[in-house]
Amino acid sequence: MRALVAAAMERIGAHIEALPAMPVCDVAGGAALARTLREGLPAEGCPFEHVLGVLFDRAVPCTFNTASPGYLAYVPGGGLFLAAVADLIADATNRYVGVWQAAPGLVQLETNAVRWLAEIVGLPAGSGGFLTTGGSLATFSAVVTARSEKLGERFDDGVIYTSDQAHHSVQRAARLAGFRRDQVREIGVDERFRVDVAAMAAAIAADRARGRRPCLVVGHAGTTNTGAVDDLAALADLAAREGLWLHVDAAYGGFFCLTARGRAALAGIECADSVTLDPHKGMFLPYGTGCLLARDPAALRRAHGSPADYLPPMQDDPDFVDYCELSPELSRDFRGLRVWLPLKLLGARVFARALDEKLDLAEVCAAALRELPGVELVAPPQLSLLAFRHVPAGATEGPELDAHNRRWLAAINRRGRVFLTGTMVRGGFVLRICVVSFRTHRSRIDAALADIRAGLAEVGG
Repeated sequence: MRALVAAAMERIGAHIEALPAMPVCDVAGGAALARTLREGLPAEGCPFEHVLGVLFDRAVPCTFNTASPGYLAYVPGGGLFLAAVADLIADATNRYVGVWQAAPGLVQLETNAVRWLAEIVGLPAGSGGFLTTGGSLATFSAVVTARSEKLGERFDDGVIYTSDQAHHSVQRAARLAGFRRDQVREIGVDERFRVDVAAMAAAIAADRARGRRPCLVVGHAGTTNTGAVDDLAALADLAAREGLWLHVDAAYGGFFCLTARGRAALAGIECADSVTLDPHKGMFLPYGTGCLLARDPAALRRAHGSPADYLPPMQDDPDFVDYCELSPELSRDFRGLRVWLPLKLLGARVFARALDEKLDLAEVCAAALRELPGVELVAPPQLSLLAFRHVPAGATEGPELDAHNRRWLAAINRRGRVFLTGTMVRGGFVLRICVVSFRTHRSRIDAALADIRAGLAEVGG
């Protein structure tokens, strides 16, 4: 056992030490690699060194290097090593935490972690929630809970309201929860890509006049396309006035509440009925760490709870949580340890300082991009994400301009020091930078900006 762990650590340690020099994206030949890795059920075992070689010499290198300091694509995940240690402990001890009675102490540690997250976003004492695999499943449970609380068993006339910049998981959660596509209203946005609250109010009024039942408003604390933060206080006022459930998708942006600037930008999040967080983003934890918070955890229980004769008795004391009653999962891993252990060992201030640095680095990027001739900052950073493009003199909107910016993106990424991605905003292609990784510091941002300038020169900027 110790030899297995020691051998794995040799490979893991070398891998982490080499991260700064590794390519940030290297998936060339991926299809061929995948074909060579296909195999049938092994009848006999093989040496551990061979398995480690398959992983670290072949499979791991052919990836998006999401743990790299140069990974500025999508919304980066973290990979904090303390969380890997927590997972080793949790998996090796293999205790069941879906029912409080099965592991009271371990369930309490997870409950502590969930309540710490609620405190970070400003939800009141008594709030709760659960950890899940990511924002998609958290949003699904939020929609199910809002449906249960506001519509009851019949919901074919219910309506959900969100931004046209919403993450696709909102529409998917609505479909999985039984809503038709025409029951989700995607409301337009202002010049800063924040949802138009007045237009949303008008849509709610129009639906009521048609005999529909509005039930849920989904606001955003950092959209994926542009990093936009909706006017959450105004959405909270609207939801309260209309008697609607307010859910805030803060999967990307929620942890910036640890900083003064983030708290100001996300003012109003504390009024939400539920909040999606992704600790695998702003807390730098490994992928597969999401969270749904609820102002009233009893609402989660009313939506998800289901008795079974073979289960031990559930808890009536609200301080003791049966997670199988709050979420869709009965069987679940002890993922709470990967949240609890880093916060316990490091403290919240370490995370706050790291996130403050990311806000600073995004502003450094924005300032440098504003100096480049022909570069349009389409979405300045509201947190740590920005979107931009190059518009050559005389260029007009359309496929040629989009192709020019795609070439620019390819020229940047080809240099291998950073990896950026693009998206479509208001019908045009833009490049994005998202600074979230705890390994990303000023030196890598300077390298990114150098490659952005060199790539622009290469494509004729």
